[in-house]
Amino acid sequence: MTQTPTAQTPAQGKARAQFTVPAQHPMVTVLGSGDSLLRVIETAFPAADIHVRGNEISAVGDPREVALVQRLFDEMMLVLRTGQPMTEDAVERSIAMLRASENGTSDGQETPAEVLTQNILSSRGRTIRPKTLNQKRYVDAIDKHTIVFGIGPAGTGKTYLAMAKAVQALQAKQVNRIILTRPAVEAGERLGFLPGTLYEKIDPYLRPLYDALHDMLDPDSIPRLMAAGTIEVAPLAYMRGRTLNDAFIILDEAQNTSPEQMKMFLTRLGFDSKIVITGDVTQVDLPNGTKSGLRQVQDILEGLDDVHFSRLSSQDVVRHKLVGRIVDAYEKYDSENGTENGTHKGGRNKRK
Repeated sequence: MTQTPTAQTPAQGKARAQFTVPAQHPMVTVLGSGDSLLRVIETAFPAADIHVRGNEISAVGDPREVALVQRLFDEMMLVLRTGQPMTEDAVERSIAMLRASENGTSDGQETPAEVLTQNILSSRGRTIRPKTLNQKRYVDAIDKHTIVFGIGPAGTGKTYLAMAKAVQALQAKQVNRIILTRPAVEAGERLGFLPGTLYEKIDPYLRPLYDALHDMLDPDSIPRLMAAGTIEVAPLAYMRGRTLNDAFIILDEAQNTSPEQMKMFLTRLGFDSKIVITGDVTQVDLPNGTKSGLRQVQDILEGLDDVHFSRLSSQDVVRHKLVGRIVDAYEKYDSENGTENGTHKGGRNKRK
């Protein structure tokens, strides 16, 4: 795409950029079905007038906006060349990354194409990859560090991406087993009073981990891998007294650990193992007066060599767009009213 001062408009200080879509890429892949992608771009850049004629796309208007439009189409083509389709969500996230870079609010040099084309795992015709800059940095941190904390609100892919990295490590024979755990806090980890077998007692608390596994592995292979001990899904209380070697270990819902449980878990680390701890410090289910181990550990381990804290925000939510807005609305309400999750700090916070 080339950018030149425009001769088509009388107003001075405007710029023109023109881009030719290569013949091997149908225009629908660039503009979207029913021009859905083009509408997203036009909405995002109101100071630029975008026109399409054949396989030619032009933009006229404010020089900074036109330059961003140019960069956007260049990034979109880099993604399309990998065979990955562009979606409305991907275009919106690409625009947000380009604007952050333009405004100097981004602290890295990663481009949208680098973020959107980083494949982690392919399973049954579906590829798992980061969708935001912070998600990419989180995934990169898991590669580089022995212990990684993924902290952020619901829907930011903390646990899902960690599990994809665990399955990738298992398939690459970097580890011999995957261990998935979370605190059964709703039962206080005292499961004896619940009805049913042990499996029936713990299943409701571990079900989300099973669901993610089914997205990443052949469902028929999961019972075999679990029977062999290659994959273990267990409550946090079952980790006590163990040393976990040659394993990829994930602690989910870590905001619901006590400081003692967090220390116990971290000291299970054995040789050739990796730990990823995920949680949302705004959704603590612990009884009144019990301090969250995830909140405390940030003060204790921040800056320690080979330990990394990845922090995600509402901008990294990859569920329905409204989820990110809900997270922001709660944060605004809490900051204005001195509450947590819309309730007074002395009360018990319920997770959604």
